[in-house]
Amino acid sequence: MRSADAMKWWSIPFGIPARVCMAVAAGPCLAAGLLSGGAAAHAAMPPVVLAGHHAIYDLTLESVGGGDTVAASGTMSFAVTDACTAWSTQQKLRLQTVSRSGGTTDLVSDYATLEAKDGHHLVFRTVQTSNGAPVTQVGGEATMAASGGEIRYSQPAGRVMPLPAGTLFPMAHTAAIVRAAEAGETSIAPLLFDGTGADGPQYTYVMMMGWTAPPSDSPFAALSRLSSGRVHVAFYTPSSHDMRPDYAIGMRYFANGVSDRLDMDFGDFRMRGTLRSFTPAPETHRC
Repeated sequence: MRSADAMKWWSIPFGIPARVCMAVAAGPCLAAGLLSGGAAAHAAMPPVVLAGHHAIYDLTLESVGGGDTVAASGTMSFAVTDACTAWSTQQKLRLQTVSRSGGTTDLVSDYATLEAKDGHHLVFRTVQTSNGAPVTQVGGEATMAASGGEIRYSQPAGRVMPLPAGTLFPMAHTAAIVRAAEAGETSIAPLLFDGTGADGPQYTYVMMMGWTAPPSDSPFAALSRLSSGRVHVAFYTPSSHDMRPDYAIGMRYFANGVSDRLDMDFGDFRMRGTLRSFTPAPETHRC
């Protein structure tokens, strides 16, 4: 996997991060339910209430798989803000790698979105650098309706791409995963567009590995009182015929969409993400 690809992730933090199956977001979540055959069960469930928060993760090397990377470390911060009719997210990933020849690379990814809670609009921006030099800049906006939508990129300038019906934006994707896990589903396969690349949406295959009632084993009180479960998400480029995913991540999701215990697979190496700090959004917020 190319080093630039190592910056891709849930959006699944909330790619993950982020949030109700949007007040009107039963729409996006229902799309995921239809893919897994669980639409009727999902329709009867209460909405997923996702939470604004700020989280910081420490990233440590778990294993190497014979590629050029022999050492890696990093941090990731993620902030989710309730902007009343939309979710604002900001994610910064710093990854330092060492090659077999001893060369070091400092990869930085800045990612920000503004996603309408009805699932119909996404503004996105991604800037990636390697040792301070720009690698990738992606920006623009995407719109969705029941019949489908489109992406209009400002970077690369002038690029317009269609979005198939049922495509989810990052926050709706997170809500769909939590909702499916709570419903007892074992897998879903929603199409995702998160704005991290210039090639349009990606296929995702999500496996749920059990959902347990509270309390959860977490040092953070706001999370320990929630139900939770492990999930694994694989990302695939639609134009690729390779069965291997472009990128994969495992994590534990809580009922509010927050994640911890990350297992990040970058192809020739794997990293573990540990939630170092977690600050819920103030309870005083009112729209």
